[in-house]
Amino acid sequence: MARTTTKDRPSYRCTECGWTGPKWLGRCNECHAWGTVEEFGAPKARSIAAGPVTTAALPIGRIDVQQARFRPTGVDELDRVLGGGLVPGAVVLLAGEPGVGKSTLLLDVASKSASPAARTLYITGEESAAQVRLRAGRIGALNEELYLAAETDLAALISHVDAVKPALLVVDSVQTIASPAIDGAPGGVSQIREVTGALIRIAKERNIATVLVGHVTKDGSIAGPRLLEHLVDVVLHFEGDRHARLRLVRAIKNRYGTADEVGCFELHDEGITGLTDPSGLFLTQRAEPVSGTCVTVTLEGKRPLVVEVQALVAPSQIPTPRRATSGLDSARIGMVLAVLERRGGVRLEKTEIHTATVGGVKLTEPAADLAAALALAGAAADHPLPTKLVAIGEVGLAGEIRRTTGVQRRLAEAFRLGFTHALVPPDPGKIPKGMKVIEVADIREALRAFNLVSARERRDDRT
Repeated sequence: MARTTTKDRPSYRCTECGWTGPKWLGRCNECHAWGTVEEFGAPKARSIAAGPVTTAALPIGRIDVQQARFRPTGVDELDRVLGGGLVPGAVVLLAGEPGVGKSTLLLDVASKSASPAARTLYITGEESAAQVRLRAGRIGALNEELYLAAETDLAALISHVDAVKPALLVVDSVQTIASPAIDGAPGGVSQIREVTGALIRIAKERNIATVLVGHVTKDGSIAGPRLLEHLVDVVLHFEGDRHARLRLVRAIKNRYGTADEVGCFELHDEGITGLTDPSGLFLTQRAEPVSGTCVTVTLEGKRPLVVEVQALVAPSQIPTPRRATSGLDSARIGMVLAVLERRGGVRLEKTEIHTATVGGVKLTEPAADLAAALALAGAAADHPLPTKLVAIGEVGLAGEIRRTTGVQRRLAEAFRLGFTHALVPPDPGKIPKGMKVIEVADIREALRAFNLVSARERRDDRT
């Protein structure tokens, strides 16, 4: 009886992340996804003979770098995120929720990038060509060098590339394209992997900058196998509340530049436009100060943004009062509430609390903790803060105020917009001339600076 050796046994691979193992598992050991491990045949050890090379190896100093130069897209905010523009042969994956404005942005990019020397091919798999043409006319994205086709077949897409010979290819979206060589419906794991692999090969062989539109799942991650994010050169997330004007393009991965840049856009009826100075969208203009508001400065990539944090505290008669957040991390707000009660003496256990940001921006960095704490304490005491004040700092569990990165850059941006006072952690560094800075070491000191401590806390301080 012949024995089965290790070489004859099949291997198993995760279709999401590419993990391989010797036996089948219901759950991948790497990405922990269920039902994604499949058998892909027995590994065969074989020797590979030498074959022809595409280009000869050269000393690194003789490599022509002109082919890797950035080519501006005509949209400054997108170029900012990409590092200067699109690189010929680069493959960019742009993901976002339905209706956030991905197609509108890319149609604008395709129109502004097209020229007689560099044509653009826009492949739509979700709409008809007539529908895309109507949108292009509405946003002013008509260009004779912009070619448009509605296709869902990979072979037909390649035929269009052969005929047009574009310098930029936009595929909207990769989940709608199917390869006739692979069984399965469009959008399946095998189809997405095959289609993306073919488009990457075309982009690299023909030096075509390619932008792929991707869908996202319910939890906000990119749909399809996770292997796609490793294959492409750049991964961008298009974010924004569908009921707000602000849109953010955030770089998650960038082989040609930094991955910490953010582009700001405003979506309106006439299309989408870049915002070089978006801070005004996140502030409320009012004549008189209102309790429960505080302004902070957040860093989105390298860009400082001045954002207003609002809080509402109201008595509640139910045993478990409501806690709601919008634009803020609910876990951090819960931590700030606990620190305010335990370390600051602010009584909030029988109150209903709502916190939000202005303009639909999302704050996730800890530097907004101090502003959230002051807004909550001001709302609880019904005591407004000065209108020209910004608060920057992370709140620790012991009530201490910790330093954050880029304090000087944040203060400079706040001073540019007319803010004259700042509440910051100790040792903030260089301060803009004309700005008054108050250094606080803990949350109680911050509350005392604006008379937000309770009467009991004031009595304890006097004793």
